[in-house]
Amino acid sequence: MATQADLTPSETNHPALSGALPEAEITALHALQAKGDYAAAAAGANRLLAAHPANRELLLIEAHSLRMIQQTDAALAVLERFAAHHPNYSQMFLERGLCHVARRDAPAAISDLHTAVAINPALVMGWRMLDGLYRMTGDQRSAELAGRHVAHLASIPPPIVHAKVLFSDGEIDAAEALIRQVLVQTGDHPEAMRLLAQIGHMRNVLDDAEALYEGVLALVPDHDEARHEYVQVLIARHKFPQAREALEPLLRRDPRAHAHRIQAATIKVGLGDFASVIPEYRAMIAEITGNAPEMRIRRADLNLWLGHALKTEARTAEAIDAYLAATADRPNFGDAWWSLANLKTYRFSAGSIAVMQAQLDAATTAEVDRIHIAFALGKALEDAGDYEASWAAYARGNAMHRASNGYIPEVFETNTREQKRVCAPAFFAAREGWGLDDPSPVFVLGLPRSGSTLIEQILASHSMVEGTQELPDIQRIVHELQGRELNFDQPLYPGSLQDLDAEAVRAFGAQYIADTMPNRMLGRPYFIDKMPNNFRHVGLIHLILPNAKIIDARREPMACCFSNLKQLFAQGQEFTYGIEDIARYYKTYVELMDHWDAVLPGRVLRVQHEDVVDDLEGSVRRILDYCGLPFEDACIEFHKTKRSVRTPSSEQVRQPIFRDGLDQWKKFEPWLAPLREALGPQLAPQ
Repeated sequence: MATQADLTPSETNHPALSGALPEAEITALHALQAKGDYAAAAAGANRLLAAHPANRELLLIEAHSLRMIQQTDAALAVLERFAAHHPNYSQMFLERGLCHVARRDAPAAISDLHTAVAINPALVMGWRMLDGLYRMTGDQRSAELAGRHVAHLASIPPPIVHAKVLFSDGEIDAAEALIRQVLVQTGDHPEAMRLLAQIGHMRNVLDDAEALYEGVLALVPDHDEARHEYVQVLIARHKFPQAREALEPLLRRDPRAHAHRIQAATIKVGLGDFASVIPEYRAMIAEITGNAPEMRIRRADLNLWLGHALKTEARTAEAIDAYLAATADRPNFGDAWWSLANLKTYRFSAGSIAVMQAQLDAATTAEVDRIHIAFALGKALEDAGDYEASWAAYARGNAMHRASNGYIPEVFETNTREQKRVCAPAFFAAREGWGLDDPSPVFVLGLPRSGSTLIEQILASHSMVEGTQELPDIQRIVHELQGRELNFDQPLYPGSLQDLDAEAVRAFGAQYIADTMPNRMLGRPYFIDKMPNNFRHVGLIHLILPNAKIIDARREPMACCFSNLKQLFAQGQEFTYGIEDIARYYKTYVELMDHWDAVLPGRVLRVQHEDVVDDLEGSVRRILDYCGLPFEDACIEFHKTKRSVRTPSSEQVRQPIFRDGLDQWKKFEPWLAPLREALGPQLAPQ
């Protein structure tokens, strides 16, 4: 049985996540434990828990102390309350596993201890106990793995292990402060650098994370875990060719490992190669046998990714089968339910709707799954004609997402004011003739759900134009220009554009062309960048690529805003999860586009979605004329073009044009009065 002395400070001393207590109270309880007066420590923690029932440190102190005085059943009762408040806390699983050890229940102990180290791989005690339990039960292979973890952690300086425990248990600020202190005091240590890289990845400081991982691998080239994480960062930065190169050593050493094969497939998808990943996903699914919970989760994930690839390749029936297989393995898998809804053409059965309704309110459903299910249920009920219940589901999904996404509307509004201040007529006149003379990019921008995918499909049906995807490369340049120290009240960008000379401006244009080249698979003279948020950066685009074409895809405000409100985006677009937010954003978007029209007259072609629906051929000819392209009939018959389409409109642009979606919002008009009011009479007249 483990004692308090067996547990390192890194495994016992954690700030509480809720129910703040004076430090002196916690210190006094730990002092009682250190003296061996566990009964007093348990009683003291129990007394304080009356006022702070969710305080995880008090819960841990009480449970541990009760176990140490051999009141194991009472300790398990405390841990049951603990699990209700903090179901994913590694220390709770560790303590529960130790209780099962005390009860000589090896299977239960192994289960909880395995969960503890899966959440927090730096728990030395967890691995040590597993080593002994696996040997006792005859599982030599697992015992050897646990022993290797014990040896590895023993080789790392204790402060780094402490920081790793903090990080894995969500104490990110404390972990970062400690690991930076370690690096200052001891210099480069690969595990310290790796942890700081992990923190950087979590905080989305990807350039720092990339540099740190490169440093780790320079010190320890065969550090496979660090290499795997490095590849993930490169994927997150859309550096797919570099990620492919970095992954090669892992694939050579273990070509059958699913983790490496999944990364390889993700890289292929990032480079637009969907066809080749389909058999690979299917092969991995076939290799997963049995119905243990972890097997079902892995199989569900693979079926989800398989469905995405099939959908992009227009193999819709097969995609549906894959998504349904994912929900069969995981009935609360929100992403799979939403992926079915996001096909836009799929209709849910009454049975599926019942399952989603049950899982939406199930205690075991994670919040992220709950959000996905709410949006999927909204679409299912909309298709069933129950608009009131549909709106309630959409509203619930939006409220849950908005509560956690941290969207700050003032950031975009400040940027808009700065764009208008900096990108004035005199600014562009002084830089006439700057930039890279390359006419190949065609930017299709605007708000999401505004008809941009239709414009992209029309253009990509032309023999001289290649459709790619929503490319991140303009945003990457913006990140360089705005620097690492973000000041939302006084942003460095776009003011930093004024500091660039002609050579730097041309270099950014060349960087954009070079960085987008891996996405151009067909060798056509023109390509489309359909990142909608590029409308914020028309001034930058004009400056670095003066011969690029820029198309503003616009849609009637009520229809556009409603379509965004019922769309759950894979990432970003945080302004779409509230009526006030989307209306405010739409108005600022119009304000900024009006500015670009004023300072760069004729530079941007505005294409109204409703005009394309009403007069397809006339709109197509107008778009092609603007792009300097000859008319081709294929652009009228865009739905026959075979290509990968990743956006939510993928199924719609594979059909002839239709008017059904134009007035869809009117079915929800009883609940959209606040949207009309927020948009104002100029954009949404009565």
